[in-house]
Amino acid sequence: MATLAVIVFILVYLGMALGRVPGLAVDRTGVALLGLIVLLASGDLSLNEAAQAVDIPTLALLFALMILSAQFEQSGFYGLVAARVTHAARNPKTLLAILIIVTGILSAILTNDVIAFAFTPLICAGLLSQKLDPRPYLVALAGAANAGSALTLIGNPQNILIGQAGGLDFWRYLAIAAPPVLLSLAFVYGAVLFTWRKALAAPIAAQPVEPVTIDRFQTGKGLIAIVVLIGLFLTPLPRELGALAVAGLLLLSKRLSSRDMIGAVDWHLLLLFACLFGVTAAFAKTGLAQEALQGLAALGILPERLSVMLPVTLASSNTIGNVPAVILILKLLPGLPEGVLAGLALLSTFAGNLLLTGSMCNIIVAERAEAAGARLGFADFARSGIPMTLTSLAVTGLWLWVMCLMVL
Repeated sequence: MATLAVIVFILVYLGMALGRVPGLAVDRTGVALLGLIVLLASGDLSLNEAAQAVDIPTLALLFALMILSAQFEQSGFYGLVAARVTHAARNPKTLLAILIIVTGILSAILTNDVIAFAFTPLICAGLLSQKLDPRPYLVALAGAANAGSALTLIGNPQNILIGQAGGLDFWRYLAIAAPPVLLSLAFVYGAVLFTWRKALAAPIAAQPVEPVTIDRFQTGKGLIAIVVLIGLFLTPLPRELGALAVAGLLLLSKRLSSRDMIGAVDWHLLLLFACLFGVTAAFAKTGLAQEALQGLAALGILPERLSVMLPVTLASSNTIGNVPAVILILKLLPGLPEGVLAGLALLSTFAGNLLLTGSMCNIIVAERAEAAGARLGFADFARSGIPMTLTSLAVTGLWLWVMCLMVL
């Protein structure tokens, strides 16, 4: 039975790397679900064990943040911001900078995947209406969403996982993350500007901004909810409970249907998480991972070292994806120190900017852009992603070492 658990584990994470099953219309969530079903049917993992493996607080926090984002989507706030951004300047360099700043700020609060999903088609529409090449701006959108999301413990799924697993303090982490995140946003701008300098050279023709309908009351309600949520982070109340309370209040609305709000939740992502928790738990039961880690520890190869954590996060994020990689690391290496967990959050997030397949956020941007009539290819992303990622990781590694959070 242990052999089956190992085989399923390998196949599931191979599916994470490939993104789907060749020849079948089965994506990452489908791969993880099928793997979990095999483990349950074989008896290698019981339903009780699968349920116990799921980190309910993490999923609850992510669900609540998706409800908060749905508030802004339903109110028209995202559409207004996207329209203002794409018509903000006649200079492409200024437009690029505004896009990166706005995306980075919103991603730190409302999670990068949510911002990428909501913003991409709106940004594409504005860019195509002005006859601009959307590719450099789409790369900047994905890069800024990833980099900006590293600022907080609610900015992306892997940070939520790490924050919950380690009980990290929200504000202490923000203080640690702020310098490398700000520099990484600057690196996103510099890399896109340099690698797409021809596409960003021509001035933008003036175009009238089409009116966007926005419900000011519902937008204001969402902004108040953010303030309340941040305020709750200052209290001893667990983050997931505070977020759920805010989400519950948002659902009490006369104008916005609760069905539409709940329907805006990315249930596929939540299911992916739940299945991966079960698959990694079954693999951990075999004891093979623990034996391998003991062997590495005997050789002095420890995850607390930057020389180990940095290449591991870079390689794993760009093969199986940063979220599955973090789930695996947290399961196999429980009890990591606070500084190492903060380093894992920063490094795994920045590493996702290397290639188009490095993070779910990048894939969302590419898929939503294609549906909106703009194509972002693997090579298009890599030409900017590689330099922005390597510089971000180098600076972040130096920062973690200077802060004595990790050793070389």
